[in-house]
Amino acid sequence: MDALKYDLKDTYIVRFNQKETEIAMTTNNLQVFYGNKQAFFDGNMQFPKNRITALIGASGSGKSTFLRSLNRMNDDVARVEGQIMYRGIDVNSRNINVYEMRKHVGMVFQRPNPFSKSIRDNITFALKEKGLKDKVEQDRIVEESLKGAALWDEVKDDLDKSALALSGGQQQRICIARVLAVRPEVILLDEPTSALDPVSSSLIEEMLLKLKEEYTCIIVTHNMQQASRISDTTSFFLNGELIETGLTKKIFVTPDNKKTDDYLSGRFG
Repeated sequence: MDALKYDLKDTYIVRFNQKETEIAMTTNNLQVFYGNKQAFFDGNMQFPKNRITALIGASGSGKSTFLRSLNRMNDDVARVEGQIMYRGIDVNSRNINVYEMRKHVGMVFQRPNPFSKSIRDNITFALKEKGLKDKVEQDRIVEESLKGAALWDEVKDDLDKSALALSGGQQQRICIARVLAVRPEVILLDEPTSALDPVSSSLIEEMLLKLKEEYTCIIVTHNMQQASRISDTTSFFLNGELIETGLTKKIFVTPDNKKTDDYLSGRFG
């Protein structure tokens, strides 16, 4: 079935009661343009605090473009319009210090990208840049971050070895630990397990379920089983439009939008 035949303006977007559900981030009329071409249209979303939100949809649906906009990763390649609200501040405004903002909204990419440094220095790099010189405090954060990324027991005796010598799954967890070291409130993950083996993927899923106790996680995934296993809320994207958002159990069992149902049933995508 051709996805282009659908009416993309027929959407079903759940709005949370903010008296009952604390919201970590909100987007209002978010739009993304590459030159004159509009790649994403009118994204209005809420991200509940201490939950995992999965962004799903076929390749080219706009979900990664949307995700990367949330901490201004698209600044050099695209024009992003609309509001991205975090703690009452529009972080999409021009007067925002993007470097400082990314300490609050961290990013983990699809392919592991550890620095060509030791495991320890991968974690402490940002801390030193921030001016933290206390070696005892650095060591405490290294241990805490690696434990948070479920990696401490595997590397605690090899902290001065190169991070590039680790397996792909371990490298991805190093990248997650690097984000945790600066204590963000929100963690963005762009298909973090797509390049990993099933065992490594499972470890990261288990880790994310623990991390949501302290962090808000927003994950792009092509793996529908993964989305249904670990996320609390799910948002479905199609051709640059946000089509449906809601509780994951509801969306995967009885979606309100036919386009969502057709995608999850494998009729396209």
